[in-house]
Amino acid sequence: MIYHKDNSVLIRSMLKSDVEKFVTAFAEQNWEKPSDLFNNYCNQQEKNERSVIVAEVNNEVAGYVTLLPNTEIGPFANKNIPEIVDLNVLIKFQNKGVGNKMMDVAEKLAKEKTDFVSLAVGLHYGYGSAQRMYVKRGYIPDGSGVWYKEEQLEQYTKCENDDDLVLYFLKDFKEKINN
Repeated sequence: MIYHKDNSVLIRSMLKSDVEKFVTAFAEQNWEKPSDLFNNYCNQQEKNERSVIVAEVNNEVAGYVTLLPNTEIGPFANKNIPEIVDLNVLIKFQNKGVGNKMMDVAEKLAKEKTDFVSLAVGLHYGYGSAQRMYVKRGYIPDGSGVWYKEEQLEQYTKCENDDDLVLYFLKDFKEKINN
């Protein structure tokens, strides 16, 4: 399915043919993204368990994001609130609006089902751009504190500042944010 098309950017559903393109593109920038990840995403998309949104720039894969219709982990588990998961834009396409265009589509799909959408974002500096983008888009921390390895982290508990240390955010489509 095609969601957006302009002169150079195409936003569409993931195709099986994208799997190797993404594996190769991420390997070229020294990010490990195994083919199993993308094959699982394709299989889940076929079963309507996850939407997988892909960005192409000038006919080259540029990034992807997924949308779960309902999450089973975190503070919004089993509350029928969609969750945006695993937003990735290849380095050479970053800071060009690709992530925002994919987020527009993910939010539109979520909004068709509910008034809310959630996401979790890592806390280390590698997630800095995403953290800023989410706040600018109206995402608010949910107030449940930090989560680590899919569990709410108790006060004063030791943890590691890795990709599993996250903060959950919620966007209310009915609420207008004053900037």
